[in-house]
Amino acid sequence: MSWSLHFLGVGAAHAAELGSSAAVLERDGEPLLLIDCGPDTLDRYRAAYGGLPRAIYITHTHLDHVGGMERLFTRLWFDEALRGTVRVFVHTTLVPWLHTRVADYPGVLAEGGVNYWEAFRLVPCTRGFWLNGWWFDVFPTRHHRPETSYGIALAGSFAFTGDTRPVPEVLARYAATDERVFHDCTLVGNPSHSGIEDIEREYAPEQRRRMVLYHYGSVDDGAKLAQRGYVIARSGERVPLPPPAPPHPHAG
Repeated sequence: MSWSLHFLGVGAAHAAELGSSAAVLERDGEPLLLIDCGPDTLDRYRAAYGGLPRAIYITHTHLDHVGGMERLFTRLWFDEALRGTVRVFVHTTLVPWLHTRVADYPGVLAEGGVNYWEAFRLVPCTRGFWLNGWWFDVFPTRHHRPETSYGIALAGSFAFTGDTRPVPEVLARYAATDERVFHDCTLVGNPSHSGIEDIEREYAPEQRRRMVLYHYGSVDDGAKLAQRGYVIARSGERVPLPPPAPPHPHAG
């Protein structure tokens, strides 16, 4: 069984040429879970897989990470075979924000008579969730405001931060062995995002060794991160992952 993370886009919100940061967890080449759904993510997903995602995890509700959810609603609602089949996993504290961002506009259809969430299977979570027999941990990150952003990890395989400032103590728990760590990073940090100097100051060398950096500001920024010796994710790239550890029998 082989595992990989397929980056559909790797850019910061303003870096349209790099694509909205979103990735697909693949098992034996088949998509298992889409992480985030920005404005261009569905087009990139359909180009890669020929269909729509069946499961989505939302890290936070900034529009470069959820801007594709309105289009996804339309595609699902008008396909009765798919309506209500796509699971959307989201931390409970984000549900009101996500609802306000993508679901609360009056009259989701001009004809009326439809509730946004009827097109999906919304699965709120706190500590994590089960998907296809695997337990995924959900953990808090530091982005914009407290309790507005959450990463995801599969024990033994990977941790994906979403947008965040450094969280070394959190990754010490959720990526404690040989997991690949996919981390928000650009050249210069700010109160919502990690810069490379933040990464080098806050993380131990062993943690940095396992990092793959994404959500950077331009092709040039990515090249400069790579010149400093870091692995960067590129749009369309598949990053091989270690196989996950068997789920703990008491997970969930």
